[in-house]
Amino acid sequence: MRTVHACCDGHGVEGKITGRMIVGWRPARLGLCVKAVSAHPTFREALRFWLKLGFISFGGPTGQIAIMHTELVEKKKWIGEQRFLHALNYCMLLPGPEATQLATYCGWLLHRTWGGIAAGVLFVLPSAFLLWGLSWVYAAYGQVPWIAAVFYGLKPAVTAIVAAAVIRIGGRALKSGAMWGVAAAAFAAIYFLRVPFPVIVGGAALVGLAGGRLFPGQFPAAAGHGATQSGTVIDDAQESPAHTRPSWSRAGRVLGVCLGLWWAPVLVAGLWQGWDGTLAREGIFFSKAAMVTFGGAYAVLPYVGQQAVEHYGWLGAPQMLDGLGLAETTPGPLIMVVQFVGFLGGWYQPGTLSPLMAATLGALITTWTTFVPCFLWIFLGAPHIEQLRGNVRLGSTLTAVTASVVGVVLNLAVWFGLHVFFPSAGRVDWFAVAVSAAAFVAIVRLKAGVIPVVLASGVAGLAWSVVVGG
Repeated sequence: MRTVHACCDGHGVEGKITGRMIVGWRPARLGLCVKAVSAHPTFREALRFWLKLGFISFGGPTGQIAIMHTELVEKKKWIGEQRFLHALNYCMLLPGPEATQLATYCGWLLHRTWGGIAAGVLFVLPSAFLLWGLSWVYAAYGQVPWIAAVFYGLKPAVTAIVAAAVIRIGGRALKSGAMWGVAAAAFAAIYFLRVPFPVIVGGAALVGLAGGRLFPGQFPAAAGHGATQSGTVIDDAQESPAHTRPSWSRAGRVLGVCLGLWWAPVLVAGLWQGWDGTLAREGIFFSKAAMVTFGGAYAVLPYVGQQAVEHYGWLGAPQMLDGLGLAETTPGPLIMVVQFVGFLGGWYQPGTLSPLMAATLGALITTWTTFVPCFLWIFLGAPHIEQLRGNVRLGSTLTAVTASVVGVVLNLAVWFGLHVFFPSAGRVDWFAVAVSAAAFVAIVRLKAGVIPVVLASGVAGLAWSVVVGG
């Protein structure tokens, strides 16, 4: 069922379409001659989508954000463009995996707290199961060639997805010369100067804050309550839903529940195996890492790798690189590499447990302490961010942050392209070039879905490896 708005000779009416029948007509305000509004998704529909997203979210955070933008904003029309970017800008400023937090934010907008929980959990769960299986195979048997062959075909497809995201998000975010300048500066800073991601976002925010005051025409605030977006369930003109309004009592409940859930497994592990045991040490270390992971996985991995390898001895440096490769080529957040670290830590330091049991518990406590804080940051802060959507100064600031994100996404597209198309000096991987070009055309020109593109690319990688190998 869809709600439509129609006008005839200046007298508006509205009603509902059920099959071929139009029922419930009544006077309405003047509007477009016909305006179809997508039906609000049921909780079951949203569950199916979040589960699907968990299986197709390749490409690291920017690739995952691109997929969510395509699905939520353009295809399903569940969330308006500016609402999506407003939520994205907030998540970019938080510690932890921004794509997971963005999914949680969107799920919360659509279906309250349980919607946010479902979105965040299902975004991570497929990756957690898949990486657990791959970690076990890696620890017990070493690397498996056919899995590597499938992922060989996926990397070019992810490159195409990210490149398409640059075009799509850039076309909407870069509306002035100043926005182009911010995007270009962000790309140059991260690509050539290796400036940390949090510094880029913070600098863009300061530029937007100052520019909004001095040159408001060049730093326009994102569309707020006055914008319209035909056909969207929660559009940019709509007032924030009632459940998004902040309150002190709600904040207290969120703090109590999330902090209790966060630290309960760590306390159990410490009391059970002692505070010098592997499980307790992993829980404490990755809880601390969850609070300082500004800038995404690449910003925190050097710290995690150094501590895990040199201080705790949970794994070796080559194994850390192998874990990063597994995390990069599986769906889900790139920070899931910490689950691989936790698994091998338990495998090699099992204590009184069997290696597989200790590894599984190590993977669980590591994943738990990494991702539970994401729900705390969203459920505690998002209501306040929603109330500030119409704030002009904040809007100008976040618009500049969005422009910097375009530069960061472009950096990822270039980084992927260089590593995928030129795997070694002086050699071009023409198979990867062909798969990426085909995927790009399918996504941009033919409007193909992400799932068939990803599946076809994986099958192509496996087939190519079979042909070349033999």
